[in-house]
Amino acid sequence: MIEMNPLDSDASATVLVVDDRPDNLSLMSALLKQRYRVKVANHADQALRIVASATPPDLILLDVMLPDIDGYEVCRRLKAAPTTRHVPVIFLTAKSDPGDEQMGLSLGAADYITKPISPPILLARVATQLALKASSDLLRNQNERLAAEVARRTSELEALQEVTILAMASLAETRDCETGKHILRTQRYVRALAEKLRPHPRFADFLTDQNILLLFKSAPLHDIGKVGIPDRILLKPGRYEPHEFEIMKNHTLLGRDAIQLAEDWLGARVEFLTIAKEITLYHQEKWDGSGYPEALVGENIPVSARLMAIADVYDALISRRVYKEQLPHEQAAKIIAEGRGRHFDPDMVDAFIEIQDEFRAIAQRYPDLDSDLQKKIEFLAQAVADEA
Repeated sequence: MIEMNPLDSDASATVLVVDDRPDNLSLMSALLKQRYRVKVANHADQALRIVASATPPDLILLDVMLPDIDGYEVCRRLKAAPTTRHVPVIFLTAKSDPGDEQMGLSLGAADYITKPISPPILLARVATQLALKASSDLLRNQNERLAAEVARRTSELEALQEVTILAMASLAETRDCETGKHILRTQRYVRALAEKLRPHPRFADFLTDQNILLLFKSAPLHDIGKVGIPDRILLKPGRYEPHEFEIMKNHTLLGRDAIQLAEDWLGARVEFLTIAKEITLYHQEKWDGSGYPEALVGENIPVSARLMAIADVYDALISRRVYKEQLPHEQAAKIIAEGRGRHFDPDMVDAFIEIQDEFRAIAQRYPDLDSDLQKKIEFLAQAVADEA
């Protein structure tokens, strides 16, 4: 009789023995049940069902020569399935040729034992593999918990980031009480236009999933510099005088500088702020070089700013301002089309024309609110929750 060390026993572990001979199943059950819970299967299909059940074994002792599917194929299937690949398999077989052993190990088996067995050696190898599996399971569970926690923290940080951006942008917009949901509409216009242009050879390299997400996050900051424009100009009920317009144009520089200062304080480069600075500084540039602040021409204008230019102008046209009434969608779309090659990138205008109904739908979904700040903040919070 084999003497057992109680410290070596693990009554919580389950070992599945797969063999087509009843005498072998009886022998292995008698040997293992002193330490482990034992399940048996006399053919491959039964074994695969047990392993796929709600209570799979912790280790499998597997014969190679089975009547239906051989042990090699059983092992191959187990290692191919994500739910069973971590269950250690020990081949227990009369096939003692080195090539057979090599085959078993190459399929992912943890060990290969030939018959006739030595009970102490078999028990030692089973205990070793169960100990390794326990350690592996612990590490894997810790990694999964860590990954889940990282994902949760990342989600929280992203939500906080988006709320902060929208809050900052909303505070800038409250100085112009008639702009309402402008930041939410332009954010979605930019995303819709970017997704339409994604396959275009001129834009495919830049308009990746990640950059489209960054564009969406950055877009609300395009007019953040307006916080630095005096009320007498920003809220003027009429057209600007030339000297007033020169002051108004500074909002692009003020916005870029504010974002740059925040990045400098952080002491690290933040990817989405790079696009935010581009949008803030250059969204008033025009394709023909007649825009501001640097009079850039054509491709010299960042793609992000060119997208925002169409979104911003379209929304300004369909919205009421202190100096003008809103225009219907058809008239606004006609003005955008007329700006092709002058104000706007020609290919972007073509894309806008194709998806103009999507722009119209966005505008209808986010109509302007009154000037009540609390209502704006509540709506922005709900918009963030909807995106999540």
